[in-house]
Amino acid sequence: MPRFMPIYAYKKVVNYLKPKTLNLFSENISFKDNALLLNLFGEQDNHLKLLEKLSPVKLAVRGNSVSISGGDPIAVQLIKNLLIQLYGIIEKGYTVYPVDINYGHRILSENSSVNLEKIFLDTVFIAAKKRAITPKSVAQKLYIDAIRKHDMVFGIGPAGTGKTYLAMATAVSALLEKRVHRIVLARPAVEAGEKLGFLPGDLSEKVNPYLRPLYDALFDMLDFERATVLIQKGIIEVAPLAFMRGRTLNDSFVILDEAQNTTSEQMKMFLTRLGYGSKTVITGDVTQIDLPAEKASGLIEAEQILCKTQGIAFIHFSEVDVVRHPLVQDVIRAYTQLEVRKKHSGN
Repeated sequence: MPRFMPIYAYKKVVNYLKPKTLNLFSENISFKDNALLLNLFGEQDNHLKLLEKLSPVKLAVRGNSVSISGGDPIAVQLIKNLLIQLYGIIEKGYTVYPVDINYGHRILSENSSVNLEKIFLDTVFIAAKKRAITPKSVAQKLYIDAIRKHDMVFGIGPAGTGKTYLAMATAVSALLEKRVHRIVLARPAVEAGEKLGFLPGDLSEKVNPYLRPLYDALFDMLDFERATVLIQKGIIEVAPLAFMRGRTLNDSFVILDEAQNTTSEQMKMFLTRLGYGSKTVITGDVTQIDLPAEKASGLIEAEQILCKTQGIAFIHFSEVDVVRHPLVQDVIRAYTQLEVRKKHSGN
């Protein structure tokens, strides 16, 4: 055994024993108006702490400047981009909340070139208690723009992506601005079937539980008293899909919710109710079809035969657009992966 270690081996040992240092990337941003930074950083810098949870970065504040550092240059640039855009939005009077931090981060993670101002500052409706309803994702913005431009729009995607809620907000806005004379909200009561006869009350009371989500969204936008008066006058109508048969709906904003549970015949019947001066929005989630196995979904069929029809828009949502609890996004993703595995395995 040699008394002295060869020089090349010695260097290897020394290099191995040296403490490993990470390559850190950093950016520094300075903001002009200190008064706006409380909203940008959040109470006790809670917004910055949230950003540190969302991305592998560290944020440090000194005066009106914030430094961003981390081992991933893409993550550092993402947070820099997000902070600069949020500050610009705050300058224009928008109040940023933690949920906006989440949405902004999610949007820019998908596409760093997106202009958040065009999304967050597009006010669809000012709801009760002066709360602004705005899109929270790129797909939601495309959806709102499509509703404004087209008379027939299909919103297809998982629950929690704002399909029905944003359609409702657009409808209420159109009604209050007198662009339409009434709102008609419809849902198929597919779960009922033969079970309706076992429920207490008359037909209206039997189907009312299936319409509850539409009422919930409506009362979230209008004061209960005002909404109730409009319903009593027939200016806002909430009804099961079967009540649409034989009608022509002029100067109306018509929304069909849970459209994946319509049959082919029901969908055709509904789409042909549209009259002059009217708009219709059809929403549904094709992964949650409750029809009997032998019945084809009218929503799936409608997309197949109408997707190239001029004047009709189809907007698709994904788990990225979910605006409920963050866990809902993970649940949807997990079930989507399960469906993919089942298809590949042939089950």
